[in-house]
Amino acid sequence: MAADGPGGEKTEKPTAKRLQEATKKGDILQSRELSTALVVMAGIAWLAITGPDLVAAIKQMLAEGLRFDSGDISGFAPEERAAHLLSTVALPLAGVLMVTLAAAIAAPAMLGSLGFRVQAFQPKPEKLNPLSGLKRIFGIQGLIELVKSLAKILLIGSIGFYLLWERMGAIRNMGKAGIEPAVSDLGSMFILVALALAGSLFLVAGIDVPAQIMQRAKRLSMTKQEIKDEHKESEGSPEAKGAIRRRQYETLNGSVRKAVEEASVVLTNPTHFAVALRYHPGRDLAPVVLARGVDDIAAAIRALANDKSVPVLQYPELTRAIYFTSRAGQEIDERLFMAVATVLAFVFRIENRMASEMDRPHIDLPGDMRFDSDGKNVVN
Repeated sequence: MAADGPGGEKTEKPTAKRLQEATKKGDILQSRELSTALVVMAGIAWLAITGPDLVAAIKQMLAEGLRFDSGDISGFAPEERAAHLLSTVALPLAGVLMVTLAAAIAAPAMLGSLGFRVQAFQPKPEKLNPLSGLKRIFGIQGLIELVKSLAKILLIGSIGFYLLWERMGAIRNMGKAGIEPAVSDLGSMFILVALALAGSLFLVAGIDVPAQIMQRAKRLSMTKQEIKDEHKESEGSPEAKGAIRRRQYETLNGSVRKAVEEASVVLTNPTHFAVALRYHPGRDLAPVVLARGVDDIAAAIRALANDKSVPVLQYPELTRAIYFTSRAGQEIDERLFMAVATVLAFVFRIENRMASEMDRPHIDLPGDMRFDSDGKNVVN
């Protein structure tokens, strides 16, 4: 939609439906910087913990690989020997692989984007267009990615250079020590520098993740007209109506549903309150309140009454009066007998086609039977 049209500017946040559709198409919140930081940090942390075991395993593999006897020559089996040597380092290396794999999975999980989406793997012809590719490379997004890469290189390079420069004296002294102490010191230095660099990646990710959230929100933002159209479409679809009806029915328990089905009439506020009344001459001495509810329960009572062809009438003052003076299973307050009797007589006439909606009677209530939506008595 044109930005200069009425409601054409994309100023509204994306709806849940818009976000769901975008996710199905593979447009998800993702940050390569966060994934890289988690994978690198997990790998380095694991090496810091299990590094001695890995070095010992490599040392054992090299020692066994360089040692052989007459049996190795007479029964030469390169496949078995290679498998045996690799098995000595397989467990430490498997630990590194498992930790980094878990970190790679954790990154999209943290952003709520974990999952497999078939539509994301479908070919998109527009991405095969060379002009579109050049536009992405030399466009605003490409410029942003270039600036991010340069800033990342500058930050990480500066931190790495500083750490190595601070330890230049220790590096020079390694040549004066034995091989094993030098290797140990070098390993410790490597772990320290790598952890610091991994930490710097989290600084980059801390900037990139909010930027990705803002970019996706802007990319999926909607116009006011789009929200109105989506609302009309969702409200008018049979699936949405069915889902709403199911939720309304789930709000009522079995006894309330049965009570509404037996009701002679349901009175409404019309939106906030609803009461279901029954009056069977010869069985009931006075009208009985079968069910009553407010907000969601009231909406469920109205919906069920419409489905079961129970008359539903809007009498706001009378509905509030019954709601605040009677409980389910009780007879209505005697001060409301005349008003309810008038309504029931009108329902009888409607059912026997002796009256129409135009003949609906006006109801007057005693002053002490007038309540507002909070249950406070309103005296005119």
